[in-house]
Amino acid sequence: MTTASTRETYGRTLLELGRENPDIVVLGGDLNKSTVINLFAEEFPDRFFDMGPAEQNMMSIAAGLASSGKTVFASTFAVFGSGRPYDQIRIGISQARLNVKIVVTHAGITTGEDGMSAHGIEDLSLMCALPSFTVLVPADGPETDLAVRKAAATPGPFYIRLSRPATPVVHDGDFDFTIGCAETLRPGGDAAIIACGTMVHTALAAAQALEGEGVSCRVLNMSTLQPADVSAIVAAAEETGAIVTAEEHLRHGGLGSIVAQVLAESCPTPMQMVALTGYAESGAPNLLIEKYGLAPASVADAVRKVVARKAQPTGNGSAGS
Repeated sequence: MTTASTRETYGRTLLELGRENPDIVVLGGDLNKSTVINLFAEEFPDRFFDMGPAEQNMMSIAAGLASSGKTVFASTFAVFGSGRPYDQIRIGISQARLNVKIVVTHAGITTGEDGMSAHGIEDLSLMCALPSFTVLVPADGPETDLAVRKAAATPGPFYIRLSRPATPVVHDGDFDFTIGCAETLRPGGDAAIIACGTMVHTALAAAQALEGEGVSCRVLNMSTLQPADVSAIVAAAEETGAIVTAEEHLRHGGLGSIVAQVLAESCPTPMQMVALTGYAESGAPNLLIEKYGLAPASVADAVRKVVARKAQPTGNGSAGS
């Protein structure tokens, strides 16, 4: 199985973009090596600014640079790039619709041994609440490269969520990345698993296991959470009659909430959510994933439950945990 680090891909892609576009400037928050923006800093020291552990200041300066015509990338860990400077992001960047790309790493509980305080698990709900932001969660390294390039070429504020460890590559060869369009990675008619980020490979593994039981699962890579691909969600619901969402984020406010809202408004369908329900402790990422129900077996179990519910009378099809 091939793996790649999304944060390392980001660092290399940003460096290439810096060579192509002299108006790109980069801001860091004292974590430049960890977010791999040190590559940009070493080649373009005049276009790189380290704000230190002062994320509110970093976002305000990003807004100022963007208002002066620059394309600004601001990077730190997910917990520091969303919650701590939220007011500055909301007022200075979102309301003004400025050209700032907030690219965060170390999202979710796979930050692992850094512990509860460093596990970014609320960020998607925060950023999706800002109506002017495009919110992207790439599934792997190749998709990260395209997502960062697309963000750089698209005016307006972006939030891109990346992880700490190397993760499995799910894209082979050429593929299309379009903002707002879900990607069907596997066909299936009995249920659909809609996943984002690190959970896309998990969803594929669960679908493969279920195939041996005679359960055919569609797998959608929902790499754009905002704007979400409403038509793909509705089509999956109408054509399979059963939906499971999978995300390395809190159950409230993330991918599951977005999909549930679409289904409630357009196509009520039995649904299960695989997500976190609280904070985790320090530990090896693989052990945390198992303990907190984000492994392939948990996704497969959610599919079994929602497929069984398809036969229940109308009115019992609300979203489940």
